[in-house]
Amino acid sequence: MVEIRQFLSRSDNFSVLVHDPATGATAAIDAPEETAIMKALAETGWSLTDILVTHEHADHVEGIPGLKAKFGCRVVAPRKAARVPDADERVSEGDRVMVGNLVIDVLDTPGHCPDHIAYWLQGQKTVFTGDTLFALGCGRIFGCTPAAFYQSLQKLAALPDDTAVYCGHEYTLANARFALTVDPANMALRTRALQVENLRAHDKVTLPTSIGLEKATNPYLRVTDPGIQATLGMAGADPVAVFAEIRERKNRF
Repeated sequence: MVEIRQFLSRSDNFSVLVHDPATGATAAIDAPEETAIMKALAETGWSLTDILVTHEHADHVEGIPGLKAKFGCRVVAPRKAARVPDADERVSEGDRVMVGNLVIDVLDTPGHCPDHIAYWLQGQKTVFTGDTLFALGCGRIFGCTPAAFYQSLQKLAALPDDTAVYCGHEYTLANARFALTVDPANMALRTRALQVENLRAHDKVTLPTSIGLEKATNPYLRVTDPGIQATLGMAGADPVAVFAEIRERKNRF
């Protein structure tokens, strides 16, 4: 069985370590901050063998040079990413990455940025979505189209409902407050928003989430819902247009 350790780094980034007990191999999903990852490795006694990068933005790769120097670990980066330091291997959809005995499939998920990928640990029903899919939200759009982002979210939504989702940031409270403005009649969302308020009031994290929970409460995965469309004044509109409108409203929120 895989072991996963999640912890905050920087101000609101999540760092994640994925450990294969059978071989001792350990992968970091992104490397936002060297210090936080080193602390978690010391606490677990694990040794870093791999860094799996979701995209090239600075707050996801800044820890790579220091960790690479200390551990000599392999750095796996998106094939389209030009600014990932010390990359050893480039991957895109259809590729598989082995971390010890763990088989991790690569999914292309452009939208937040053109190079973005996700890592799907199918055997453990776990996906690492970086800044594509957040709990109750999604990333901003940089250098991509709403249509591309929408397709990426649909790809993730097609994973099994009981898939655990680990994402790149603790944005859930702000996302919940915004989601209620576009999906106010959703009782599952109202219940979840209260739970999120309570967790953050006690300085507790809100992840992992699940694909099923996101499909029930995340407005970016519910763009065909008649209630959301009515709230936006977009009844019967194209799903991509609805997605773009929700994302633009969140930008101004």
